[in-house]
Amino acid sequence: MSAPYHLFDGFGIELEYMIVDKETLQVKPLADNLLKHELGTIGSDFENGMVTWSNELVLHVIEIKSTRPEADLQTLEKAFVRNVAHVNSILNEWGARLLPSAAHPFMNPFSDTQLWPHDNNEVYSLYDKIFDSKGHGWSNLQSTHLNLPFHGDDEFAKLHAAIRLILPLLPALCASSPILDSQPTGMLDTRLRYYKTNQAKIPIITGSIIPEAVYSEQTYGQQIYEPIANEIVPYDPEEILDPIWVNSRGAIARFDRGSIEIRVMDIQESPAADLAIVNTVVETLQWLVAEKSISLKEQMNMDTMELSNIFDKTMATGLATQIDNISYLASLGLSAPSTVADVWKNILASIPATSAYQKINRQIINTILDKGSLSERILIALQGDYSKENILFVYTKLGHCLEENKLFIP
Repeated sequence: MSAPYHLFDGFGIELEYMIVDKETLQVKPLADNLLKHELGTIGSDFENGMVTWSNELVLHVIEIKSTRPEADLQTLEKAFVRNVAHVNSILNEWGARLLPSAAHPFMNPFSDTQLWPHDNNEVYSLYDKIFDSKGHGWSNLQSTHLNLPFHGDDEFAKLHAAIRLILPLLPALCASSPILDSQPTGMLDTRLRYYKTNQAKIPIITGSIIPEAVYSEQTYGQQIYEPIANEIVPYDPEEILDPIWVNSRGAIARFDRGSIEIRVMDIQESPAADLAIVNTVVETLQWLVAEKSISLKEQMNMDTMELSNIFDKTMATGLATQIDNISYLASLGLSAPSTVADVWKNILASIPATSAYQKINRQIINTILDKGSLSERILIALQGDYSKENILFVYTKLGHCLEENKLFIP
């Protein structure tokens, strides 16, 4: 994002999907062929108007993202739906399709992974050398990223403080990774468990996922970028890695772009679900930035480890997670211990839905709050039967939801 964008002027949204066999749902390494189909040659980005297709670390994942920051999220949702259909029409020629959810339920990442071998491969190769990129947390994860603009330190401080407050609540709303290796993992957001630990060799890269309470570009550089730069030196003698994009906190500041990217949201079953969540996040951040519940100073003083402790609980137990931290609850307008589902309901009750699109999105969020996150709905649909046949049956339905842009209701 560039300098003219101020708070909430526009939003960059990135959606990652698996490419799988239409019948067996085994992953298929076709991302480079897909991009070549449109570009005429192998490349990393195909700009298709409002939406761009891009490669990721592995060949069985394709990202579709807004080409530029967009303010009209309803129009962007329609563009995502068209592009999903376009991608699927091409993949169909190879007996493949897109599959949603944040983790493939039976992929073997050690035998099925093929890394992107083309441009920027030196970065991917170095990551593979340092961390081994063939595990679940690297080659089997798909997420939704939301980029929010700011201009200058004052706007950064307001946005960063608000984002830190809501990060602990997002896994409960967005979890879609309950199954790995054909078994329930015991966590609703397993993707985030790996996200927290897959770079543990260099702990400063992720920190505690919740970013530190820093509110200026200078302080961010001193407390986050500089320590990362120092720690990666022994692993990067050719200076390939840049601490600005090595930073893997749950929300990362990009002062070069004037944006903060939220990275803790699992991909959902359809653009309708993803955009409903994005809209809810944006509305909640606007509500916090406007200091409707507590002042900016109070938001800025929220303890990082307390937020991290709540985050760890919500990624495990989701909407049913009980929050007892009274100071945190007070920051969101509550005065007594509450479940995360009730916290979200209270926030939404404080933010009126005025437009028709907001009301549609609110209906989707209310369905999630009532029937569970996608992880919970997947587990309900499986009914304790984790046979290959039953998993294939349920996840094939998720593929249909993506094609039809609808919610998965077991």
